[in-house]
Amino acid sequence: MRLRQSSLSAITLTAAISFVPQCLANLEISIGYLHQEIDQGPVLSNILPEPEDSGLKGTELAINDSNTTGRFLKHHYQLQPVRDDDPDRLIQKTDQLYQSGVRFFVTNTPADTLLKLQSHLPDDAVLFNAGSPADALRSDRCIANVLHTLPSRAMLTDALAQWLKAKRLNKVLIISGNNRDDKAYTAAFKRAAKRFGIKVVAEKAWSFDSDLRRTAQREMPLFTQTKEYDVVFVADERGDFGEYVLFNTWYPRPVIGTQGLTPVAWHRVVEQWGAAQLQSRFDKLTGRWMTSKDYAAWAAVRSIAEAVTRTRSDDTGMIYNYIRSDQFELAGFKGRKLNYRDWNGQLRQPIPLVHPRSLVSQSPQEGFLHPTNELDTLGFDRAEVNCSNPS
Repeated sequence: MRLRQSSLSAITLTAAISFVPQCLANLEISIGYLHQEIDQGPVLSNILPEPEDSGLKGTELAINDSNTTGRFLKHHYQLQPVRDDDPDRLIQKTDQLYQSGVRFFVTNTPADTLLKLQSHLPDDAVLFNAGSPADALRSDRCIANVLHTLPSRAMLTDALAQWLKAKRLNKVLIISGNNRDDKAYTAAFKRAAKRFGIKVVAEKAWSFDSDLRRTAQREMPLFTQTKEYDVVFVADERGDFGEYVLFNTWYPRPVIGTQGLTPVAWHRVVEQWGAAQLQSRFDKLTGRWMTSKDYAAWAAVRSIAEAVTRTRSDDTGMIYNYIRSDQFELAGFKGRKLNYRDWNGQLRQPIPLVHPRSLVSQSPQEGFLHPTNELDTLGFDRAEVNCSNPS
């Protein structure tokens, strides 16, 4: 039987936690980090690639943070990372971790591999998705025992659409790459545009395979010539052409999406709410800036540690149910306490809107209201999903 969100009331859960025997104070928690190496192929621009250890270093920092506070409670956390470019071998290595006693796993894999991992692992394993933004995992393919710390594409594009609406930039030209991820990002934005009343005046697919470093000034203006628009939305997750759209459009307009003004889980320009201190500790550990996947992996490990601290238990079911309860709060350096949606396991969180050297804004934008939690204006709300009881 799969782990499910407990039907205990808040009072009952509190009572259960309160009566955990103090003899369980000495706890050893092992956490697996599962990384699938993806060959992205040749990239047609010269942008800086994402670090190869993106995600892993976030877990390492979170382990250090958790052990710093955990030593007072006699709680010790250990990280066991595995990585492979073959999903089947990755699953075999994960199975070895499970056989050694690991029950918590932070994953940095595509959605298909995550689904395979979840179906392969026994019922008492809990996975944190820190690598896939796939909307289907939060809407119609929700799976038990999986929590999502990386924002979905729907959350990212809703954050952009809210900003557009607040700025009254209502007419958008869409430029999308042809790979599967770019099409998924575009679909998420079109959903967000419809949701917030943004008009798509034209949609164009980038099908060129040329290096634009010498030809962008000639090719981009002609490619972006169409009905007048207020802003250009770009879906280019690999970075093949998006960097060359900026300042080269037919109309001199802002660029948003995967390039230009970009919605992220985390960025080096986020400095408020104690974030600068987190950035400093990460830089001291790694010598580089924290990425969105680093932050998602950090949040996953810290969620486990926070639940262990509050429950004084290493029981997988108790920890999972506590994390999904309305009592759970994670100090995430984003200006408010974070928690998880009980209908799809997604971590609620504000979304920074950034360009490489500045934080421009943060969504939810002021004035976008919700009956219970304004963070649920980003991504899939309860009524929009078909998996309120994941299985």
